[in-house]
Amino acid sequence: MSASEVTDGTLIEQIAAGERSAFEELYHRYARSVLGLALRRIGDRGRAEDSVQDVFAAVWRSAASYDRKRGPGGAWLYTIARNAIVDAQRRKPAPTMADPPEVVSTDLAPDEEAEASWNSWRVHRALETLPENERSVIALAYFSGLSQSEIAAFLQIPLGTVKTRTRSGLARLADTLEGEL
Repeated sequence: MSASEVTDGTLIEQIAAGERSAFEELYHRYARSVLGLALRRIGDRGRAEDSVQDVFAAVWRSAASYDRKRGPGGAWLYTIARNAIVDAQRRKPAPTMADPPEVVSTDLAPDEEAEASWNSWRVHRALETLPENERSVIALAYFSGLSQSEIAAFLQIPLGTVKTRTRSGLARLADTLEGEL
């Protein structure tokens, strides 16, 4: 018996048994007509194609529920298709690129990004002019996010020393950057 002589109901029963070739045959028989039905009802090709996928996924999952006594296989498949298409119509359509959401960008403009990069470079250059003991305290505070107590514990120095070095280092940075920023 050739594939074209096998009834739709037989194919669905074979799909229920897990036969992929039967599924492929049923898909080839009905995919185009189900897509046409979906396009007429939905009007959007992308959503219609998604509906076709939903239809055949449902056929694969629920093939065991097909009962030959209740009607032919084609009618059973079109019932599944109609339900999937109605579900697709109820769903809110996904936004398309023609209707992008209005989102304000939080990114810096190119000129602002260039200026921020330039300022960052100047601050790092000014940090290099500080004595090592002040530079390490400021780097731990601003780049590592440590509190002064955490810096004191990390460097194993008194908290008062950390405070003095931070104040002194920031004053030197301010003097160095005064004319630049």
